[in-house]
Amino acid sequence: MLESVINDKNFAYLMQKNIQDIIIHFFEKEQNFGILCKIDDINFNPELPSDINDEFRPLTLFFLAGYTFETARIEEDLLVFEAGFGGDNFGSVVSVPLLSILQVIIDETPVLINLANPGIEIEVKEESIDTNGVDNSMASFLNNPENSKFLKK
Repeated sequence: MLESVINDKNFAYLMQKNIQDIIIHFFEKEQNFGILCKIDDINFNPELPSDINDEFRPLTLFFLAGYTFETARIEEDLLVFEAGFGGDNFGSVVSVPLLSILQVIIDETPVLINLANPGIEIEVKEESIDTNGVDNSMASFLNNPENSKFLKK
């Protein structure tokens, strides 16, 4: 059951949109945050020297604060920021696919956990997401006369 959810294109779309909305909210609030992400999905421009690149683990935490936070932005389905690496502070532009972000973290506490499969191709438009469940739920709610007390007049 869980596998059918995490591999669903609509779920992946919703998760990506949620990640984007949370990050944009933190940008607006000037709230520093960390991201735990899959290093294999990340692009560095310019490429990092092998001695630096070899130090990364499969899941790597980047903390966006200071200059890194100031340069951070969302471009299409990517979180993009500039960062310095290694003892020489080797500069590179980091591009992270939003679905490769497994957690968004503030003060060592995950505020978002992404369970969607990052390998899913998202071609879903917001208008095409199935809303029948919401419509059916609302119809059931409205059919019960006892629920009228919960509605604003």
